[in-house]
Amino acid sequence: MDLHATSTDGYNMPNTVTTLTGNVVAIQGTLKMTGDKALLNIDGDTQISHIHVIAAPGKLAHIEQIDDAGNLMTGDADTLDYDNINGIAVLTGHAVVHQQGRGESHGDKLTYNTQTQQMTGTSGSDGQVHMVILPKPQTPAAGAKPAAAPPATTPAPASSTPAPKQP
Repeated sequence: MDLHATSTDGYNMPNTVTTLTGNVVAIQGTLKMTGDKALLNIDGDTQISHIHVIAAPGKLAHIEQIDDAGNLMTGDADTLDYDNINGIAVLTGHAVVHQQGRGESHGDKLTYNTQTQQMTGTSGSDGQVHMVILPKPQTPAAGAKPAAAPPATTPAPASSTPAPKQP
């Protein structure tokens, strides 16, 4: 994991917590997390097992990742807890997750599995989780041609002489 911050305090030793402060950026593959402060839990194997990202006052912690289909997922919340072993992101407080081409979710707490794209949520202050699910884009079948417009009809020419009267 590639980590950037204004300052750090901690150890790269088993079973420790390292604190990153100021303009925190954590990148692992297509996964990127940002915030004002991050607590890194280092497990017994000296691996980052968990990251807790906190936003600065008036801002939101951010996560983004490109899924296996090439679609961008972004999420913002007051706090972000990421289980680095299982790929589970928990966004808490003013949580919003956008899934490119699929929709978005809003709630007080949203849990997003970065491996399966499964989303769960709990209600916010209005008592509901809000979701927008987009329809699958329609693509024309291979070799299909767009429907042709019907041929234009031309009206019969108007006669300049009156029709003869019938007796």
